[in-house]
Amino acid sequence: MKIEKKCLPEFFEKILSGEKNFELRLADWKCEVGDTLVLCEWSAEKQEYTGRTIEKEITYILKTKDIKFFSREEIEKYGFQILGLK
Repeated sequence: MKIEKKCLPEFFEKILSGEKNFELRLADWKCEVGDTLVLCEWSAEKQEYTGRTIEKEITYILKTKDIKFFSREEIEKYGFQILGLK
């Protein structure tokens, strides 16, 4: 399945260069490993798409709602860090 999502230019550029190899999204839509995420560059300033897109295969999904090893207090105090690995 192909899933299209907006992507702000600063993040789009990092993905395009290979520096950013992860994506953090609200889990309000369904996807599966093997799906294609189509990131469409979106200019918030102009409120329009730039016309550039990147297609990436989804290789792993971690839903934070399912993580039980941090307390609510720890999460509220520190939040999460998402790490890109090489």
